Amino acid sequence: MLLFLSCIRAPDIKEPEVDISPPDSWIAGDARSPSQKNEENSDWWQHFHDPALDSLIRESLRHNHNLQAASARVDMAISQARISSAELYPQLNGGVTAARRKQQIFGMPSIGGTGESSVSTMTSNNFGASLDVSWEIDLWGRIRSGRSAALADVQASQVDWYGAKLSLTGQLAKMWYAAIELNRQVDLSQAALENYQLSVRRIKERYEKGLVSSLDYRMAESAVATAEANFLARQQQLESARRQLEIMLGRYPAAEIEINKNAVPHLEYVPAGLPAELVSKRPDLISAERRIAAAKKRVSQAKASLYPRIALTGSAGQSSSELENLLDGDFSVWSIIGNIVHPLFQGGRLLAGVKSAQSNAEMQLAQFAQSLLNAYAEVENALAAERYLAGQETALETAAHQAAAACELAEDRYRRGLVNVFSMLEAQRNSLQAESQLINIRRQRIDARVDLCLGLGGGIDMSGVLGESKK
Repeated sequence: MLLFLSCIRAPDIKEPEVDISPPDSWIAGDARSPSQKNEENSDWWQHFHDPALDSLIRESLRHNHNLQAASARVDMAISQARISSAELYPQLNGGVTAARRKQQIFGMPSIGGTGESSVSTMTSNNFGASLDVSWEIDLWGRIRSGRSAALADVQASQVDWYGAKLSLTGQLAKMWYAAIELNRQVDLSQAALENYQLSVRRIKERYEKGLVSSLDYRMAESAVATAEANFLARQQQLESARRQLEIMLGRYPAAEIEINKNAVPHLEYVPAGLPAELVSKRPDLISAERRIAAAKKRVSQAKASLYPRIALTGSAGQSSSELENLLDGDFSVWSIIGNIVHPLFQGGRLLAGVKSAQSNAEMQLAQFAQSLLNAYAEVENALAAERYLAGQETALETAAHQAAAACELAEDRYRRGLVNVFSMLEAQRNSLQAESQLINIRRQRIDARVDLCLGLGGGIDMSGVLGESKK
């Protein structure tokens, strides 16, 4: 029986049956590249070929406190599984007792005496040692179902840890490239400020010579002040991004982390696979399937509670009035009891427990279906973003090039008196805005690629974890 109990394992992995039929291939696009067929199980960030990002992610996986909390939740789930499994085995308790008792004994009145009863006292000692055993025979599988459900919960918590790891790496990558973008935006805004300052000096010289009106000078000064405010805002955003990065790495947020503004990831194609494969790749869907399996086992556990419980209890030990006699076999005592308890009336508690377990299983299945739809949407949106953002980047590259040329032309024509100050300032603003948008759209493309990698499950192989939990 003990050998049989030790073989109990978590429920088999089985894709939940939901009324959702995925297409044969992704509608928004296909991100498969023949050169990467053998890289599907590698960590997703390795596709970026960014050594700085690799180093940061390794540090965060060692020191991030949220990930450590997720790891502690796994340990808690394992402990809970051990608690729920304890009922499967006999419960053994040992004890030693020592008692001393004083009694008063009232005797009968003596003949020819005073008629009063005689009173005497007696003091007694009692020493005992016992070994008590109790065991519920799990005839209907109530305890086994609970243990199997607990093991499924352990698997879910382990997969949740992988999900937390995946989420952390994605957030860190996005923040890293956001900091790089902000560093470039700081450089751009500083260059713009210096350009505006140069323009205002030239306009001031012409104003002092009476060649332009005060309106030109005041408009130029306003542009300088605006550029300075934008420069300070970008610096503040960059410091905030640095602090957020340091928090993810487990460091004190001192905004001292070095940002490599020249780091450019290689956005190669990511093997997207097929929609039908998504359930077995994403940690959130695998975890949801495990919780469905646990909920079904708890339905079985609740139903088994309706049947009689069979238990055996036994006790063996020694009892004597003298301590030295506890080791003498002549003073041994023992007992063994078997009982069957069948619930007759519980005020509807057990039936309500069955209904509650069934409702929980239905809720878990509905939540899985919604999570599956959200997962499909995340991948489809990321694939669509790949196409649209690439087109936007191409258009903005042209816009930035033309705006820069127009800015140079406007400044030259203003110096020759061919256009007014409004035309020059507008050309400068357009050039700055186009270049800023180009920097931003390149970072958005990186974010979209991160979302695609995360949406596809990140390439993390969790089969070993689930297999280990079954054993």
